[in-house]
Amino acid sequence: MGRLGVDIYPLQTGVSLRKVETFGKYLGGTAANVAVAAARYGRRSALISRTGADPFGEYLHDALQGFGVDDRHITAVPSLPTPVTFCEIFPPDDFPLYFYRLPKAPDLEIYPEELDLDAIRSADVFWVTGTGLSAEPSREATLHALRARGKRGITVLDLDYRPMFWPSREAAREQYQQALPYVSVAVGNQDECDTAVGIRDPHEAAQALHAAGIELAVVKQGPKGVLASVRGADGRPDTEVTVPPVPVEVVNGLGAGDAFGGALCHGLLAGWDTERIMRFANTAGAIVASRLACADAMPTLDEVEQLLNTGLEEAVRAR
Repeated sequence: MGRLGVDIYPLQTGVSLRKVETFGKYLGGTAANVAVAAARYGRRSALISRTGADPFGEYLHDALQGFGVDDRHITAVPSLPTPVTFCEIFPPDDFPLYFYRLPKAPDLEIYPEELDLDAIRSADVFWVTGTGLSAEPSREATLHALRARGKRGITVLDLDYRPMFWPSREAAREQYQQALPYVSVAVGNQDECDTAVGIRDPHEAAQALHAAGIELAVVKQGPKGVLASVRGADGRPDTEVTVPPVPVEVVNGLGAGDAFGGALCHGLLAGWDTERIMRFANTAGAIVASRLACADAMPTLDEVEQLLNTGLEEAVRAR
């Protein structure tokens, strides 16, 4: 449940948008990308969101159907345009984003009374984003969905903090605190954890997330890898795993987090141990970082396992 739009990516890298001449059009939005990534592994996924009543909105329905994602819960808002996002690509680590979500993004016009609560309750994984908490009525709809689900199954909050969508970090933290008690898994980088619980240190942030009721806290640390912390019966970390990043030649890092999210869903549903899930998700993210697009670049199970096995073999040889 969350953000959906059209990504317009330059087909020239290392060039300012001022001089780019050709672009590619792709499905975008973090919630949509995660749904696509999960579908790549054979999972049945659906998206709750909204678009404009325009050709871009129609394109998004076509794209989701093509990826095997159920689009029945996506409706149009006639008064608003489908969001478009441009990016610049300066590998390996500079990818400025330009969001065109004015006067308001349709995905923030989700109303509580429109939700299919039976579908939300019955899903094995329910995934929401911090952006969905940034404005009404989406904020109340997101919280309404979480309350109705009652922490059934696996309930994930992608912290997904985008400063341009909020008046302040403190305003975002207030809303995140409303959502955390209804969530079993929280995923974010150190800055996003700071927004959620006011702490940047990965281990302390994980502890704070556990104190808020989170069972699995996933803290992305950039070049230091990913920390995954599982809460024990006493509310303190029972298991902590840190997995290093997978080295690749980065083309566009923007979709890596969403690929990680879809792979995380797959691993949790498969019942894997925490370290295996993190290694699989890291590898999926690395594959997408080595490609231009986001949704179109999501890897298959075979692609992830091939790179994962290659990396493990290299690590053994290095020892």
